[in-house]
Amino acid sequence: MTGLLFVGLAVVLLVAGVIGSVIPNVPGVLLSVSGVFVYWWASGYAEPSTAVVVVVTILAALVVVAGFFQDVIAARLGGASGWSAAAAGVVGFACFFVFGPLGTILGAAVTVFVLEYRRQRDATASARAATAVVLATIGSAIVELLVTLMILVVMVVVIVL
Repeated sequence: MTGLLFVGLAVVLLVAGVIGSVIPNVPGVLLSVSGVFVYWWASGYAEPSTAVVVVVTILAALVVVAGFFQDVIAARLGGASGWSAAAAGVVGFACFFVFGPLGTILGAAVTVFVLEYRRQRDATASARAATAVVLATIGSAIVELLVTLMILVVMVVVIVL
C-alpha cells in the first residue's frame, strides 16, 4: 500500500511538472525530476535505471541553469547592455507577483525597451532587444514543456513496463 502511495505521488509530481512548465516562475522541471526521484526511491532504486536518472537529472539541471539567465542572455543577444538585461530580470520577476505570468514577459520587455531607448535613443534597437527578451521567455517555456513531457513519457514507459 505504501509503495502505491509513492507511485501516485511520483505521477502527481510528473504531471505537475508538465503543467508548471508553462507557468512562469513555477519550477516545472524540478517537479518532474522530483517525481523521478520519488519513483526511483519507492522502487528500491531499481526503476528507472541509474543511467536514466542521471541523464534526466543533468538535463533538468541544464534547463534550470539556463532559465536563470535567459532574460539576461536574450537581452544581451538582442543588443541590450548588461545593466538593462539585469534590470529586466529583476523587474520581470517582481511583475509576476503583481500581474501574473504575462506581467513577467511584459515587465522585462518594457524595462529593456525603456532602458535601451534611454541609453541609445534608438527605438528600433530598443525594440529589437525587447523582442529578444519576449522570444527567449516564450522559447524557454517551450523547451521546459518539451523536457517535462519527455520525462513524463519516459516515466510512463518505466511504470507501465
